[in-house]
Formats: sequence, structure tokens, C-alpha cells
Amino acid sequence: MTATFQQYILNFKKASGTSRGILNTKETWFIILKDNNQIGIGECGLFRGLSIDDRPDFEEKLQWTCDHIHSGLNELLDELIEFPSIQFGLEQAFKSLQSSFPFELFPSEFTESKASIPINGLIWMGSEAFMKKQIKEKLIAGFNCIKMKIGAIDFDTELALLKSIRKEFTSDDIELRVDANGAFSPDNALEKLKRLSEFDLHSIEQPIKQGQIEAMARLCEKTPLPIALDEELIGVFSVTKQKELLQIINPQYIILKPSLVGGCRGSQQWINSAEENKIGWWITSALESNVGLNAIAQWTYTLKSKMPQGLGTGSLFTNNFDSPLQVKNGTLRFEINKDWNLTNLNI
Repeated sequence: MTATFQQYILNFKKASGTSRGILNTKETWFIILKDNNQIGIGECGLFRGLSIDDRPDFEEKLQWTCDHIHSGLNELLDELIEFPSIQFGLEQAFKSLQSSFPFELFPSEFTESKASIPINGLIWMGSEAFMKKQIKEKLIAGFNCIKMKIGAIDFDTELALLKSIRKEFTSDDIELRVDANGAFSPDNALEKLKRLSEFDLHSIEQPIKQGQIEAMARLCEKTPLPIALDEELIGVFSVTKQKELLQIINPQYIILKPSLVGGCRGSQQWINSAEENKIGWWITSALESNVGLNAIAQWTYTLKSKMPQGLGTGSLFTNNFDSPLQVKNGTLRFEINKDWNLTNLNI
């Protein structure tokens, strides 16, 4: 068996805004395994400025992984604990290599086109007009769960947008989630949560920056609006520390991005700890290409969650790979009559 890796730059169709800035491109890496006539591919979806493995020796560690590929998956996963995106890429690549078809990693009714996954429609930050336009498009496309990025434009403008949605649609019609990406300060977060709660929101992701554990715990205790931890989970590797974090903060939900928390194995670890503490959870992608998104979606389906998941990011890029993944009526489907096209990769 041989292993190689290569970088790929994904280009956004439109510049996409978060409270951390504007995104125009997204780097990603692929691990390719070859064994006789079999090929396995996995995506290491590093997210600059967010991933714990965004460090100068990332590509050096990818090379080390390829050089030590004969160590086997479990031993490599243990060695790569501080490189969660490489862990996930390896999980995918080994699954892909062992499969009769490289992109059917978790066979199910989903991969047979007999079932779909409910997902939220993602509204990116921007001008009021731009955000309103996105909201209308998502509603026309059949979404009944919308996630809106907040925290980068004027807060009153964001409240007005939410008010305009609620004037037309009740919480029975549309589930609204908001994601602050840590934009609020601990001093004003509770007041902002009170104002947001007037619009019958499902939840808010990461209202304050990660690492302020005591402040987040106080917020989760007093909040009128369910809080979901996202960035807070990044870089917490041991089960003991994960359980301790959840017990101290006691959030209403956690959100799991496999590329950021150690793939399926790392995500399952968090799910087990959350369920022990009666904390809800859902899965989201982290701007991977369709290769990584495919792995996340197939694995997520096996978890049998009824909640809308955050898996609608495949259409954001001009140079994503053609795949069977299709968004229809607010769900993600795997259309077996559509083919993969990875001609942009040197496989």
C-alpha cells in the first residue's frame, strides 16, 4: 500500500462573511491510498484560523502520516490526536480503500437514494439586502430550518431581519438558528440573548469566544435561549476533559464538525459524553469539498438523528467536485444516478 497527499484550493462562488472575516477561498488536502488496483481517498479539511491543527508543521505531519501508513489506522489515529483533520481524512481513506466503491463509506438507505437527511439553510453575513435575498431563496427552496450568521453587522439590523421572518412565518413554519461565532462579549451577551429570544429561536451557537468557561457556564445557566457549543469543543482531546467541560458549562446543545474534533471517532466520543449529561447535539460540515461532505453525510445518517443537520455547504464553491450529493426541499440526498468527477485531482 502507498499513500500520498495533495493540496486543493476551493473557490467560493460569492465571498462568504462570518464574524471572523470574509472567506474567498478554502484550502483543503487529500490523502490518497493505493493498494494493487484499489484506491482510497480521504479529505483533511483544515480550516485556517479555526482548526487546532492550523500550524506550520501541518504538511510535514501529512508527509509523516503517508510515510507511516503501514502502522495501520488505529495506531495512526492515536499518534495524530493533535491533528483532527488528518485523523478524519485517514478514517475516510481507509474506509474508501476497503469499500467496493470508493465513495460508499457507510452503506445505508441514504446511499441507496431511499432516504434523505434534513438540513438547515445557511444564511451568510452581509448587507441587510443580501441577507434578505438569501432568506427568500432558502424559503423558496423548501427549507423549514434556517441558520443565520450574526455578529458582523449592526445588531439592531439583525434583529429587524429576524422580526421580518417571524412576521411571516411562525416557529411551526420555520425553525430559526443563529450563529454568533463568538462575536458577543461576556458583558453584553445575556442582554443580547434576551432580545434574540423574543423571536422564538431554536438556539444560538457560540455566543461568546471559546475559552471563557466560567462566563459561558453562567450564560448557559441564565439564558432564555438554548445555547450550542461549537468552537468551544476544538482542541479538547481527552474524554476526561470533554466530560469535565460539559459538566461545568452544561450547555443545551453541542455541534460537532468531524474535521475539527477528530473525525467519526472523535465526534462519537463527544456524543457519548453529551448524552450522558442529557445534552443535545447535531453534526455540521466545515466547508469541506464534496469528498469530505459525502463522508460526513453518510456517517451522520447512521446516527439516526431527527434534527436538521448542518450539511448544506456543497454548493458554495465554483470548483467543487461533481457528486451524487444534491440538496432538495431542505434535505440532502444521495442520487445514485449521478456520477463523481475528480478529474481536477491527480489520482
